Amino acid sequence: MAGYPPPGSGYPYGGGGYGSSPAPSAPPYGEKPPKEGKTSSSSSAPCYGAPPASQQYGAQPPSSAPYGAPPPAYGGAGGYGSPFASLVPSAFPPGTDPNVVACFQAADRDGSGMIDDKELQSALSGYNQSFSLRTVHLLMYLFTNTNVRKIGPKEFTSVFYSLQNWRAIFDRFDRDRSGKIDSSELRDALLSLGYSVSPTVLDLLVSKFDKTGGKSRAIEYDNFIECCLTVKGLTEKFKEKDTAYSGSATFTYEAFMLTVLPFLIA
Repeated sequence: MAGYPPPGSGYPYGGGGYGSSPAPSAPPYGEKPPKEGKTSSSSSAPCYGAPPASQQYGAQPPSSAPYGAPPPAYGGAGGYGSPFASLVPSAFPPGTDPNVVACFQAADRDGSGMIDDKELQSALSGYNQSFSLRTVHLLMYLFTNTNVRKIGPKEFTSVFYSLQNWRAIFDRFDRDRSGKIDSSELRDALLSLGYSVSPTVLDLLVSKFDKTGGKSRAIEYDNFIECCLTVKGLTEKFKEKDTAYSGSATFTYEAFMLTVLPFLIA
């Protein structure tokens, strides 16, 4: 898993891109849904954010267990396994840049083949980048799908190359070279990554990731990474449940908590 999906594969709100009005039949992710099963292409299809009455958030199927009851087992492809599951040992992908290998080995002081959050933070800071532990934790979670806060060579390589891509995107949209991107620049950056968010969500993102608490209405590079990781992670988790690409999904209480909490406790 390296980087964001290409532009055009985003998850627009309202069934269309930011400021655009596509045909009602356009799938919400900007790409064709899987062929399995039936999907509707008529104009009566529900808009993104307006699921059918039978799928309204909070509507509990008759067979569902109440809150607090023992949850069903999650796991498998697209499932919700334990966020503290052990990380499988990995190796560097063939053709990995020797500098990336050397960087990982320097951080892996005990030679265990794994580095922890502080070691990753130190390794990344050697490339003129400074990240908070929260950002490092989000990186580790998104690239391992666990909260064990350790990564191996394969995951480190993905993180390293993805950060290079995201740095280039940040620099591209930091048009005034201020070291920050404002609301409109963030909107354009997210669109280039395939994510279209409403003006309301955009304002919330800027307020959340602005180090001045929303006063400057702009975010710096490390917070830009944290912002993009949050949008990317939550969108991908939602898409796992929205198998019909309809723009709506039904979550059990347990699945919802396991989806959102890792981003809150990072």
